[in-house]
Amino acid sequence: DDDGDEPERDQWIRKLDFVLSLIGYSVGVGNLWRFPYICLRNGGGAFLIPFFFFLLLCGIPLFYLEVCLGQFSGTSPLFVFKLCPLFKGIGYGMVIVSGIVTIYFNCIMTWVLYYLINSFGEELPWQRCGHWWNTATCRDNFAHIENSSVYGNGTFYGNYSDIYGNATDFYLNNTTPNLFLNQTGKTASEEFWQYNVLRKSEGFENLGSIQTHNALCLLAAWVVVFLCLIKGVKSLGYVVYVTALLPYFLLTLFLIRGCMLPGALDGIKFYITPDFSKLKSISVWTEACLQVFFSLGPAWGGLITMSSFNKFNHNCFRDAVIATMADGLTCFYGGFVIFAVLGFMAKEAGVGVTEVAIGGPGLALVAYPAAITKLPIPQFWAVLFFLMLITLGLDSQFGMFESLVSGVIDAFPKQLSKRRMWVTAGLASMCYLLGLPITANGGIYVFQLMDWFVAAFCLLIMCIIECLIIGWIYGVERFSKDIELMMGRKPGIVIKTCWCFITPALLLVCLGSTIYNLKMPTYDDYVYPDSAKVLGFILSIIPIIPIPVFMVYELYKANGSLLQRFKQTLRPASDWGPSCKEYRHE
Repeated sequence: DDDGDEPERDQWIRKLDFVLSLIGYSVGVGNLWRFPYICLRNGGGAFLIPFFFFLLLCGIPLFYLEVCLGQFSGTSPLFVFKLCPLFKGIGYGMVIVSGIVTIYFNCIMTWVLYYLINSFGEELPWQRCGHWWNTATCRDNFAHIENSSVYGNGTFYGNYSDIYGNATDFYLNNTTPNLFLNQTGKTASEEFWQYNVLRKSEGFENLGSIQTHNALCLLAAWVVVFLCLIKGVKSLGYVVYVTALLPYFLLTLFLIRGCMLPGALDGIKFYITPDFSKLKSISVWTEACLQVFFSLGPAWGGLITMSSFNKFNHNCFRDAVIATMADGLTCFYGGFVIFAVLGFMAKEAGVGVTEVAIGGPGLALVAYPAAITKLPIPQFWAVLFFLMLITLGLDSQFGMFESLVSGVIDAFPKQLSKRRMWVTAGLASMCYLLGLPITANGGIYVFQLMDWFVAAFCLLIMCIIECLIIGWIYGVERFSKDIELMMGRKPGIVIKTCWCFITPALLLVCLGSTIYNLKMPTYDDYVYPDSAKVLGFILSIIPIIPIPVFMVYELYKANGSLLQRFKQTLRPASDWGPSCKEYRHE
């Protein structure tokens, strides 16, 4: 036994470090720009019934399962599936999907950082027209048009997918209100986004040149990620006290200020008024399940990675419940912040709240900045708003990127465990270079294609297999004994029933719904060429490829007949066991 030669794995310094990391990882920009709109579209306050129903039956069991896996094994997703070698490829798939999403997710931080920098001027550049990027048809935000042509067909931002890879229609009535777009031109806020930030080209085929301002902001974003993770969990443990807690302070500040605006209460009332008739639709329940699943972030590898730095006897069930409930309640709380401002915007534009209710990046980078220009000292509120978005996004980025770094280090522990800084720097540099095409004129089309396809199917597939492994192959009773070894008690019958039956069944329904409702992406009136669709399909299957590849490899290595090989590879590997050396022999 060469246990003595194994390098010691880093551990969280304080228990609270891990809890805040889980909360920060789960609570991201999607909680702010997706959930409130989804809630409104699916029955307002009534949507909370299916949302918290799935949070309890799907969210907590999945979250707890992955946290236990990481804490028990003390290793990254690459090696945690030694408990069932036939499906070892799932761990590689998790790291791959985290790596790909890490590349384009930081581009959101790039745009937000550019907005933050531009918030320090004497005047917000998206406040009015007359700048070099504005067109002749540009009009000021909240301009009123006194005729019947205040609505245009389509959306200002296109039928866009959010960070979860699910289609989001930005306007409830498939019309665009006067606030954002009409037949006379775009607003100053939209033109700043389209023609200054993106400087977008005509399409995916015309990528154009790398835009210096975006390339520099992307570099700055990666430098921040590198510095925060330079010493792994030891440095991250300090950072999360800011990145996980500051958003709540700023959200509360924006809620107080938003409630003081005219029309704010109308927006909040519209947000929470329940429409129970919506609950009769199966699509509402499916969307609630998908919202819970993609918001909490199982199958990305981040939960397994962060929990692998826990002490072996840590009470991770308590932390899992705290983090999942924090995520769900933050979604609901963020809705008040958003709809207070949307109510104000609707009153200013003279339209109903439904006409200004939008979701996705359009809310954060066009609509909300436009509303900020109407506040006293708008630069102050703009700085706070974009700082909040950065802190929300960074925590999610930390979890995904740390999964990639830990995976590489765990693959070569003796060679790389003492060279973490260089590994982190090298991977950050590689991700920066791979993300540069998104900073080009046509980068928004690349971004949308990656966001649309990468996480669409593979995460659900991997989570379903994960539940089947724990529930039926490795065995829920054996896994319960592993948990008892860590925490002194087995999980309850409800959790075990969810792992074996309820959670995989719900995820299977969601997978079928996602496939059935899949549509090809469009951006404004631009339709992607067939070559882009092929590329998108390739991106969607890349994380799944390791699963059959490792199945073939493990079966090839095993001895005996095909049936005997299957039996061998479905049993835990000889080096599978608890991270605590005291229990390994047992």
